[in-house]
Amino acid sequence: MPYWSQKRMSWTIAATVLLTIIVVVVAINFVTPEKELQRKIEHHYAISDSQFLREMSVMLGPSVLPGNKVEALNNGQEIFPAMLEAIKGAKVSITFETYIYWSGEIGETFTDALAERARAGIPVHVTIDWVGSLKMDQELLDRMEDAGVQVVRYRPLKWYNVSRMNNRTHRKLLVVDGLVGFTGGVGIADIWQGDAEDPDHWRDMHFRVQGPVVAQMQAAFNDNWIKATGEVLNGPKYFPEPEPGDGMPAHLFIASPAGGSESMHLMYLMAIAAAEHSINLTAAYFVPDPLIMDALMAARDRGVQIRILVPGKHIDSDAVRMSSKGSWGPLLRAGVEIYEYQPTMIHTKLLVIDREMVSVGSTNFDIRSFRLNDEASMNVYDREFAAEMAEVFEQDLKSARPYTLEEWRNRPWTQKLAERVLLPIKSQL
Repeated sequence: MPYWSQKRMSWTIAATVLLTIIVVVVAINFVTPEKELQRKIEHHYAISDSQFLREMSVMLGPSVLPGNKVEALNNGQEIFPAMLEAIKGAKVSITFETYIYWSGEIGETFTDALAERARAGIPVHVTIDWVGSLKMDQELLDRMEDAGVQVVRYRPLKWYNVSRMNNRTHRKLLVVDGLVGFTGGVGIADIWQGDAEDPDHWRDMHFRVQGPVVAQMQAAFNDNWIKATGEVLNGPKYFPEPEPGDGMPAHLFIASPAGGSESMHLMYLMAIAAAEHSINLTAAYFVPDPLIMDALMAARDRGVQIRILVPGKHIDSDAVRMSSKGSWGPLLRAGVEIYEYQPTMIHTKLLVIDREMVSVGSTNFDIRSFRLNDEASMNVYDREFAAEMAEVFEQDLKSARPYTLEEWRNRPWTQKLAERVLLPIKSQL
C-alpha cells in the first residue's frame, strides 16, 4: 500500500476512535440512575394521614424529626444579611455548599466573611460546583484559601471525571456551628440582590432552619465533601447535641445519580398522589416527565386544584421555556392553571400541598434535578407554616398573568418546531 494511503488510513482510524470515545462519553452523561421509577403511584391516603408521613419518613431516607423552627426569607435583601450574620457569628464551624458562586459585590462580601472566620481559627469548609463557578475569579478562591478556608470545586473538568461531567452539585447548604442551617434557591451572585424590584434582581426564597433537621443538612454537606476530599467532618463541632424546643416536623433528604437515587422524583410523585384539595407549585424550571404528567392529571381527575407559577418573559434559559411549554397542552385542557411571573426571573422552588406540607430546597421541577444533579430538599409538615407559604404563593400570583389553552394552541409554528427539536435532550435542560 502506498505511503499516503497508509497515512490516510491511520488518520481515519484515529478519527474513528476519537469520535467513538466522544460518543461514549456523551452517552454515559445521558444515563439516568439504575433505580428508575416507571409506574404511576396511586392515591391511597391524604397528606394529613399519618400513613403518608410514615412512608415519606422511611422511603426518602432521613426520618421526619419534630422540634424544628423554619423561617422563610424573601429575596436577597432578607436572605444575604441573614446568611452573613450567621457566618460572622460562627464560633466552631462553617460548612457551605453552593452551585452558583460568581464574582461581584455579593461574591466579594461572602469571600471576605468566610476568610475572616478562617483567620480567626474557625474551620471553614466550602464546596463550589465547577460549572456553577465558571464566572468566579480565581482571586476570590485564592483569598479564601490564603486565609485558611478549605475550598473544593466539585467535579472539575479532568480526564478522570469525564464520565460524570454532567453530574453537578446543585445543592445550596450553609450550616453554622451545626446549629443553624440555610437552604433554598439562592446562589452567590449579584442577580439575587435587592427585592425583585426589576429584571436585574431575581425573585427567590431561602430558609433559615434550627433544630434536629440541621444535623441532616450537615450530613448532606458531608455527602459531597467525602466524594471530593475523602474526609469525614464529624464530632461535636459539626454534630452538636440539638437544642431542645417545640417546633415543626421536618426532614432534609438528598438525591444523587452516583447513588442511584430517585428520592426527589419519588417525593414529588408521592406528594402529588396524596393531594386531595390543592397543589400550589412555584417552579423556576418546569419540565415534567411522563410520570409527573400522569400524576398531575390523576390529581385533577380527583378534583384537586392545581396552580403552577413559572417564569414569564424573564428567564435565563429560553431552551427550558420552549421545552416546558410543549407539555402544557394536556395540563391546560385538564384544568390545571398555569401562570407566568412578570416583573423578573422567578427562581423560587416551592411546593405547597393541601396546606399541610411544604417542600423547599434546591430541586427544580425538571428531569435534570430528578435524575442528574445532586440535590437537597427539605419537607416541612406543619399547617401553620404551610398556610404561611400558601400566602407567599398567593402574593407572587398577583404579579403573574394566566396562560390560557387558546394561547398554547396559537403559539407560533417556530416555537412548536423548537419544542420538537428540544424533546430528545429534555433531560439535559
